[in-house]
Amino acid sequence: MSKTTLTPQELARVNAELGNDAAGLVRWALSLGQTSIVTTNFRPFEAVILHLVTQVQPDVPVVWMDNGYNTEATYRFADEVTRQLQLNLQIYLPRRSRAHREAVEGATPALDDPRHAAFTEEVKLEPFARALRETRPQVWFTALRATDTAVRAQMEAVSLNPDGLIKVAPLLHWSSKDLYEYCEKHGLPNNFDYVDPTKGEDNRECGLHIAH
Repeated sequence: MSKTTLTPQELARVNAELGNDAAGLVRWALSLGQTSIVTTNFRPFEAVILHLVTQVQPDVPVVWMDNGYNTEATYRFADEVTRQLQLNLQIYLPRRSRAHREAVEGATPALDDPRHAAFTEEVKLEPFARALRETRPQVWFTALRATDTAVRAQMEAVSLNPDGLIKVAPLLHWSSKDLYEYCEKHGLPNNFDYVDPTKGEDNRECGLHIAH
């Protein structure tokens, strides 16, 4: 399958026309006919992006970098959404289990600990790099939102990574109210008992969207 290259003019046009049309953006991206993935961490409202994309392409690979530090509620939520939407879920784990890492290095390092960068690399960035190598997508759907962090507030709904990967964020301009109402309308489950040990703070980047 040939790889689609978007010109700056095409990117600008798509963002202008579809940047605030989540369903339209999903249809456009999948109409490119390229290998696509959706990434998820099963945080609050993640069912929205999963529902939007699988309504158009039910078998799209859903990539989850399970860092091993999720809450029990998050694991139950992941199973519930996977069953309800019949997700093609592909789980990527760190090379070491949480038990192994903690036996050797102790508890999760604090944000100001020099070891935190290596921790993030091990439990999130390396598994994602491995997922990209194995799934080889040309289109990447992500649920990031402009309100999440200062970095994301500067992003466009569609962008082109240096490696040519087309990054699509259909929910970029959605509010929590928008997401809640979508879940209610479509009978989707939700999960608010979620913790990301690589971020530590809600408005802090974990590094994945900076690296990719």
